[in-house]
Amino acid sequence: MSEPLLNVVLVRPEIPQNTGSIARLTAAVRIRLHLVGPLGFSLEDRYLRRAGLDYWPLVDLRTYTVIDDFLTAHAGACFKLFSARAETSYVKAQFAPGDFLMFGSETRGLGRTILSSGIGPAFRIPIIEAGVRSLNLSNAVSIVVYEALRQMGRLDC
Repeated sequence: MSEPLLNVVLVRPEIPQNTGSIARLTAAVRIRLHLVGPLGFSLEDRYLRRAGLDYWPLVDLRTYTVIDDFLTAHAGACFKLFSARAETSYVKAQFAPGDFLMFGSETRGLGRTILSSGIGPAFRIPIIEAGVRSLNLSNAVSIVVYEALRQMGRLDC
């Protein structure tokens, strides 16, 4: 299979419905999904499968047991990290083909170790209401993926 236009990376995802929804999105726009464990569910989970509906055969999926395996496999890749703790808005990101868009778990995010690792810049999706800590993971991934596709001129289908 050829190299994907974009890569979505979920590190330690916990909620199968979110991952299923993200898998469906990646299938719809023909980009690769990387799941980095430990996962908070089985890939056979019925909620995961239901959220992805019958699109699973179209998902370009790669799995990794731990973050070190993933980083070794993709040394030198262009990573963009997404976190509610980041300072810079995602609209300031300059997306390019081959980028790896990395998101953390629903309850812990990417964590300080990854955010301070220097593997790539970190961005946030602005939240206007101070009482809201973060967005749903599948919503956040959708926002960023479509902005990346827009910047690369890939939405004129």
